Amino acid sequence: MLWALIVLLAVEAALVVGLAALLVVEVLGASASDPGSGIALAVLAAIAAAFVVAILVGVLRGQAWSRSAAIVWQVLQLAVGVGALQGAVAQPAWGWPLILASLAAGVLLFTRPVVAATSARER
Repeated sequence: MLWALIVLLAVEAALVVGLAALLVVEVLGASASDPGSGIALAVLAAIAAAFVVAILVGVLRGQAWSRSAAIVWQVLQLAVGVGALQGAVAQPAWGWPLILASLAAGVLLFTRPVVAATSARER
C-alpha cells in the first residue's frame, strides 16, 4: 500500500513539475497572450510542484506531516478534476484521471500500512 501511494505521488509530482516547466517555457517563448498572467500561473505551478515534491519526500522519509499535506493536495486536485468536468469547455479527458488519482491516493493515505509507515515525528 505504501509503495502504491509513493508511485502515485511520484507520478503526480512528475506531472506537476512538467506542467510548471511547460508554463515557464511558454512565458519565456512569449507565446502567452498576457505575460503577467502567464508569469503568475507559472509561479503558482512552480509552488505547487515544490509542494508535491515535498510531500513525496516526506512520505519517503516516513514523516507524519506528509499525510496531512497529501490530503490537502488530493482535495485540491479533486476540486480541479471536478471543475474540469463542468462548463462549456469541459475536459473529461484529464478531469476523470485527476478525480480517480485523488480518490485512490485519499484511500491509500488512510490504510493501516501507510499510517504506520508515516508516523515518524521530528523533534
